[in-house]
Amino acid sequence: MSKVIERFPVGGAIAVDDLVDALRATPQDGPLTVGDERVVDFLVAFARRLLRPAVARRYPELASLGFFLRRGEITKALARVADEPGQLRFPRGLVFHVPPANVDTIFVYSWALSALAGNANVVRISSRSAGAADAVLGALNDTLAEAHPAVRQTQRMVTYGRDDAVTAALSMAADLRVIWGGDRSVSEIRRHPLPPHARDVTFPDRSSFTVISATGWLGAPAADRDAAALGFYNDAYWFDQAACASPRTVYWVGEAADAEAARADLLARLRTVLDSKRPEVDAAMAVEKRVATYGLAVEGLATAIHFDGNDLATVELTGPGDIPRRWLGVGTFPQARIDALTDLAPVVVRRDQTMTHFGFTGEELAAFARAVAGRGIDRIVPLGDALSFAATWDGYDLMREFTRITTIITR
Repeated sequence: MSKVIERFPVGGAIAVDDLVDALRATPQDGPLTVGDERVVDFLVAFARRLLRPAVARRYPELASLGFFLRRGEITKALARVADEPGQLRFPRGLVFHVPPANVDTIFVYSWALSALAGNANVVRISSRSAGAADAVLGALNDTLAEAHPAVRQTQRMVTYGRDDAVTAALSMAADLRVIWGGDRSVSEIRRHPLPPHARDVTFPDRSSFTVISATGWLGAPAADRDAAALGFYNDAYWFDQAACASPRTVYWVGEAADAEAARADLLARLRTVLDSKRPEVDAAMAVEKRVATYGLAVEGLATAIHFDGNDLATVELTGPGDIPRRWLGVGTFPQARIDALTDLAPVVVRRDQTMTHFGFTGEELAAFARAVAGRGIDRIVPLGDALSFAATWDGYDLMREFTRITTIITR
């Protein structure tokens, strides 16, 4: 019989059938409900641990997670699925989460929202998880000591190897399956059937970019430009630029001379941030970046390449439509100039997820979104907010995805 290793609550090996039975059992004090206080109290206590200075200093990305799980933010998320006259919200049931290995804390966001919706959850944690993911698991298990027993019973995180039998069993037990990862990973998981009533919420390969108004940048106060450079660093260098929302291309909007001056200013400020933060870029990564960037030149997509140490590389694209949507290595930024923001609309494809921006008005951003007309770009957010997770992600309203509706009609 196939088994998994429990990571939260921490434990030994458990048979998959026994795990599913435990998750489906009704807690002693009654089933979980949407906005269940037993779960809310646990998440708030967990957030406090993540926001402790020692944790936030070592893993700054966990501070964003901690803020996301504050009671005020939880209240906002639950407001999206409040009961309405003639319409009641209930949990979907058992949710099986398969997060990616390269962004090893993303599992907490989707799991937390699903738990808030009152679902039982099982999350597959990569056996390669380390660093921030291990810190998260440690904080979860520490918080469990103070939690209601219903949390221990209904929320599980497990590790197992490449075992199709386990994935198949958890899939067949699920009322909803959440899959994060590359296109290939999503397709591999979807080979395993779900029950007829169940469905998938998938987060496949996506690509993101930054747009900066040259005049907006040059006209901004120095303090705002410093903050934007730090925000750009956080967007790109957290998770080694491998997160779907991390910018992989920079577009400068405006006249050529202004764009060149703004670009030089940003790169100088970014260099100051890099010298302070000292991100780790090992020799293997440095070589990989050179292979990837020179490959763009061979393909005719690049006219110039510049390396500023191992942690920063810029590539001049032949044209704005030559955006490489694959990962080129941490700290690698293809760049191009366009005259107006709406000129970028024809370049956008469905794979494009997040556009971070600086120096544009709300009207300009809305005009761009209308020009794209839903063909791509699910998020338009300020520079520095690329990795700020929200209850609406990749076009999904997750709290609504994690609940089901019962309608009541009276005469």
